[in-house]
Amino acid sequence: MPTFLRRLPRRPHRPWTAAVFLTTVALLASGFTVLSASGAESGCRVDYTVNQWTGGYTAQVKVTNLGPSVTGWRLTWTYAGDQQVTSAWNATVTQTGSSVVAVNTDWNGSLATGGTADFGVQGTWRSSAPAPEDFALNGVSCGGTGTPPPTTPPPTTPPPTTPPPSEDCGAAVICSDFEDQAGPAPSGAWRFTAPDCQGAGTAAVDTAVAHSGGRSLRVDGRAGYCNHAFVAATADLSSVGPVMYVRLWVRHTTALPAAHVTFVSMPDSSQGGRSLRVGGQNGALQWNRETDDATLPAQSPAGVALSRPLPTGSWQCLRFAVDTSAPKLDTWLGDEQVPGLHADGTPDQDVDQQWLARATPPRPTAFRLGWESYGTGDDTLWFDDVAVGSSPIGC
Repeated sequence: MPTFLRRLPRRPHRPWTAAVFLTTVALLASGFTVLSASGAESGCRVDYTVNQWTGGYTAQVKVTNLGPSVTGWRLTWTYAGDQQVTSAWNATVTQTGSSVVAVNTDWNGSLATGGTADFGVQGTWRSSAPAPEDFALNGVSCGGTGTPPPTTPPPTTPPPTTPPPSEDCGAAVICSDFEDQAGPAPSGAWRFTAPDCQGAGTAAVDTAVAHSGGRSLRVDGRAGYCNHAFVAATADLSSVGPVMYVRLWVRHTTALPAAHVTFVSMPDSSQGGRSLRVGGQNGALQWNRETDDATLPAQSPAGVALSRPLPTGSWQCLRFAVDTSAPKLDTWLGDEQVPGLHADGTPDQDVDQQWLARATPPRPTAFRLGWESYGTGDDTLWFDDVAVGSSPIGC
């Protein structure tokens, strides 16, 4: 499987001691607890940032090499609580008892002095989950000696198999800012469609609201099965891959409802033409597979907590990567990888266990933007700066 590029946001830290700190912040919107731990001396630095809830957590880990350059790294730590790692991304992570070992992948193993690597883990806990404090890089404690980083760290060269995402989508199969739309109705490379039945939902070219330029696609979505309204690209996506990368800017007015809704629909030949869908349920972003109605994440409280709502009243950059050679995919809201919208091939009960029950890789062949609701849920949405291609595309 081609490796997906994961860009994780940097978070501020408040030092507790010179070696380790622990900060707790209550996130009012989600109920999460955010914990941060950092081992910072001259050998290495580790920023360990946790999204934690009752019984589960995800951790974003950033390791900075402050010693001589290495061509492969092995980061170890010990959990003082009863945390258990269940999955990981951007590293191979194993756990024996309370001891955890993270080893680089084949593309992020080289660390120059001052170089960094980012990876993530997901896991469970029962009674306690304090942040770890005893990080060691290649057997050397992060409190050991080493060479201080240069004032300006040397630039790292991205691996050839994982090019950095670019805002420029000129080589993509779909690369549209809708500035070529001359009339009020979608035309040219975009056409209105109602896949199941047409009702009160509508779509139009909007010249009053846009992310860039002076035009966008506007969809006035209405609740109810027969009110589906989409704008479909005429491009054939059947040869895009082996990983299909999608970037779109979306703005909407009504919070995602509890009922199932969709705003991106991709006909999928592996499902006989039925759709691979991006939308929401239980107030959070989700993937849905039309054939078996499987969702990612699972619609359990723990699963939904691993997703994110789609903010209203502002433009949001949504990106995803669909592997057409394996049942794997990734999703980013802005620069944040959404843990619950990540299928890595290893089933996790509250994330992708249901999704991975179907082992056939998806093969999207077309792309549609719009609105469909299977219960309550009117919404007005705008779409702009849409790109679909075989290389990562940034915001």
